[in-house]
Order: sequence, then structure tokens, then C-alpha cells
Amino acid sequence: MGLKFKRQKPVVHYIIDFVCFEPKLIIEIDGGQHAEQVAYDHRRDQCLRGEGFAVLRFWNNQLLTETNAVLESIRKMVLTLSPAPLPQAGEGSKANDGNGE
Repeated sequence: MGLKFKRQKPVVHYIIDFVCFEPKLIIEIDGGQHAEQVAYDHRRDQCLRGEGFAVLRFWNNQLLTETNAVLESIRKMVLTLSPAPLPQAGEGSKANDGNGE
């Protein structure tokens, strides 16, 4: 979809697993320790949403065993957050601008 995700970046005062600043999407991949810190994760997500980010959380094993479903969830969220169609990979770059530059 032509998006750039950054890994392990600070947002507000948290280190985020993956963030795409356009369209303001955060993806968290949670291990088993998150089962014991549900309240903390909820407060964290609320803070990040308050800054205008959408937050998607997936379990490690979900990512490994249901990869296509996880990717589809991310794709649907991006479409929800994007007011206009996103360029396909390679579109909009100088190499493909039709000017031969």
C-alpha cells in the first residue's frame, strides 16, 4: 500500500512496536506478559488515541499462525483511516513520474 512503518519508535512517552505516521497507525505485537498488564495497556492505548493514533494489538502467536488475517486487519484499518486512495507501491516516486527522471 506504499506505507512506511517504523519500528521501536518513541511516540508521546512510549516506545511503539510499529508506527506509520501517515495515516497515524500504531501496531503492537504482544507477548504473554501483556496478559498481566491489561490495565496498563488500556491506559497506554487511550493516551495514544488521544494523540490521534489508531492502535491495533495482536498476540505474538496470532501473528505467527494467522499472518494473513493480521495483515488483512491492518489493511482494513489503513483504508478506514485514509481519506483518499493510497498510491500503490512504486507510484508517485520520481522514477515513475513519467518524466524519465
